[in-house]
This record gives sequence, structure tokens and C-alpha cells, in this order.
Amino acid sequence: MQHIQKVQENVLKEAHDPEDFKTGAATNMSYKNRVKYTLPQLKLCLVGEPSRARKLIPIQAPEDAARFLNPLRYASEEHFVSLHLNARHEVLALHEVSHGSLSASLVHPREVFKAALLANSYAIIVCHNHPSGSKVSASREDLETTEQLFNAGKLLGVTLIDHLIVGPAQRKNTVYSVREQHPELWKSL
Repeated sequence: MQHIQKVQENVLKEAHDPEDFKTGAATNMSYKNRVKYTLPQLKLCLVGEPSRARKLIPIQAPEDAARFLNPLRYASEEHFVSLHLNARHEVLALHEVSHGSLSASLVHPREVFKAALLANSYAIIVCHNHPSGSKVSASREDLETTEQLFNAGKLLGVTLIDHLIVGPAQRKNTVYSVREQHPELWKSL
């Protein structure tokens, strides 16, 4: 216990040398120089990939979002992606959250919302594909994930607008909207 107290005293002494405050030198020093952390500091930045988009496109229906998700129809494994939207529901970016196997992809709210927060997204639409060609509908796990993401988004101030599921390329224009098929999830949450 005494060792911990000694370390804390040394850290405080290094961070705030009392002599600097007596002489007034501390007020002339920058904040960064006055407070020295003993841990590494992290700096966050968003590095966007170059885009071929000429203008921002608004999403007004699941079919609008599905246009951006067409590459998922050709994937041989399950992918979970998020579309990041501004306050006008225009698409800012797409983020691949996870890449799984033929029938599963692990998703955690931390990974979904990390990119959303860094991109200053107002809202998101999440999507995954069913590459096996199985019925394009929401499983129990899909609904649980949707509920978990909705609650996390509510807490973080980033609205989850919908969870879409797309089928394989052979099934043209197949997009399943969890919000349209299970509106009770949005009402009860």
C-alpha cells in the first residue's frame, strides 16, 4: 500500500512540480507540458478510402440501401456491414464490421459503433448476407442482434434505422428488412 502511495506522489510531483506553481512558470507552460501522463496517449483519426461517388445519396427505403449492398450478393461467406448516414440519411460510408463463415458472422455493438462514432454518423443501417441461399429472413439470433444494436445506438446517440438481409445473386432484388417485417422491435425498444 505504501508503495502505491509513493508511486502516486511521484506521478503528481512529475505532473505538477510545486516549484513551478510558486514561481509562476506553470502558468506560462502549455497544458501538455504541465500535465505529464504516465500512460501513452491515444489520438483518433478517420482515414477514408477514396470514393467513386459523385454526390451523397439519401436512403428512403430498404431498396435504396440494397443498391449499395450488391457486392454482398456475390460473397461466398457471410459479411456484416454498416452504412453510415448523416442527418439527411445520405450515405457517408460503408464499413465491413465482420467477415464470417458460410453461415455465421460474429457481431458486437462495440465494433459496429466504433466506426459510426469515428465517422460522426447520425444513424446507421446494418446489413448481412445469406450466401448459402437459405431463406432470406431473420433468425432468432438476427433479431437478438438487432435489439442489442438498437439499445446500444440509443445509448450512444446513433440511431439504428434498419437491419437488412440480402440473398445471393441468383435471387435478384431480394432484400429483407427487419424493421418492415418486425416493426414491434422498434416500437417496444
